[in-house]
Amino acid sequence: MTNRFTSVEAVIDRAAHGILARMPRGRLADGLIEFLVFGLKQAWACLFGGLMLGMILLTRLWWPEIGIHRYDFWFLAALGMQLGMILLRLETLEEARVILIFHLVGTIMELFKTAMGSWIYPEPALLRIGGVPLFSGFMYACVGSYMARIQRIFDISFTRYPPILMTAVLAAAVYINFFAHHYFFDFRWVLFAATALLYGRSWMHYRVFRFTHRMPMLLAFLLVALFIWIAENIGTWSRAWIYPGQENGWTLVSWDKLGSWYLLMLISVVLVTLVHRPRQHDGATQAQPDTAGMEWSHRRPDPGSWARNNSK
Repeated sequence: MTNRFTSVEAVIDRAAHGILARMPRGRLADGLIEFLVFGLKQAWACLFGGLMLGMILLTRLWWPEIGIHRYDFWFLAALGMQLGMILLRLETLEEARVILIFHLVGTIMELFKTAMGSWIYPEPALLRIGGVPLFSGFMYACVGSYMARIQRIFDISFTRYPPILMTAVLAAAVYINFFAHHYFFDFRWVLFAATALLYGRSWMHYRVFRFTHRMPMLLAFLLVALFIWIAENIGTWSRAWIYPGQENGWTLVSWDKLGSWYLLMLISVVLVTLVHRPRQHDGATQAQPDTAGMEWSHRRPDPGSWARNNSK
């Protein structure tokens, strides 16, 4: 994948780099700047998901009688967000393609899962297929948007990434199990073990500002899955959808769902690699582990920070 930024992101990058490059240097100062930039980049990567979650929260707290169902409004608003992000150069066409794939894959799962009673959408909607309002596909698209955006804004590369074919086979098995476990044995623990074997030696390298860090891919899966589980609790509290047992009042989403999201992360990564092939880390940096278990790799000063001088 070409590590390319939109024109809007290039302007933001140049302004941010001009400010941060003048900050004091030192281990503490460098660490604080890296932490700040990491948070800002993560927020930018979550732009679409954040807008969706914010909209759901706001309409949960206040929803005027405007002659349209909440679910239908969410679908139209999400569609408008996507078009706006593309037109305003906040999102690339490649990311829009990833989002479409996630939308289709997620909607198919929604149709089956709601039919099986795994969860329900308690409010009425005109824009729906069976028991599934059309906005629901955009909830999966939020994950796809995030996965695609972090690859370029963090300049992600990999060490010992598994063969694409093997990851695709495992992802297909995970997806099939989401359906088949309703009729046969739930093979999720076998799939967890297979994921650990396949990705156990894989590392993700990501650039923040002045330094490149690395993290085990299995840990990255878990952290993103935990973040999605938290967002799911917000979604069920807002009654965007509810699980059995939440009909009469909100309760915490089962921790079992964290395992489901962990496996979904595998599917998400594989879907993104079908559009953007994983890039091998060049190994040019000399990493020095810190006490947190991740690594900071000192490189020559980077004149381009996020955009790396190749914005469009």
